[in-house]
Amino acid sequence: MFLGMTPQVFGHTLISLVGIASGFVVAYGLLTAKRLDGWTSTFLWTTVMTSGTGFMLPADRILPSHIVGAISLPVLVIAFYARYRRHTGDSWRRIYVGAGMTALYLNVFVLVVQLFLKVPALNALAPTQAEPFAVAQGVVFLSFVGLSIAAVKRFRGAHLQTA
Repeated sequence: MFLGMTPQVFGHTLISLVGIASGFVVAYGLLTAKRLDGWTSTFLWTTVMTSGTGFMLPADRILPSHIVGAISLPVLVIAFYARYRRHTGDSWRRIYVGAGMTALYLNVFVLVVQLFLKVPALNALAPTQAEPFAVAQGVVFLSFVGLSIAAVKRFRGAHLQTA
């Protein structure tokens, strides 16, 4: 299989990458006050599937990725509710943006962990996931905080366009 992955791990990885990529497209839509309905659906559903398939991967103990998945699923329920039941009306826009960006951040958080574990050059920099790993995760976190604040400001007050 691809890069020594089992079909199950390959499928999970592919779903995760589609979720992350579509999540960044949705984030762009939030920043430009466009709903991007198809991309939003793809992002939310693949992010749910990422957590679901992650729980099915073989593991002999609960891993940090399982904990992130357990946090992500309720956040996604909130995002789905805000987007599809409340139609991002009133304060639900901010809630939707916050939940969506949190779900995307959690996926990217796990991606960074996996990159440091699996990419030899990154693993050599931080074999115990110490300083370079912490710096990378800090940069990701601060980037998402800034992106989320901008998205809330721009998505909240603008007339929403359907793209």
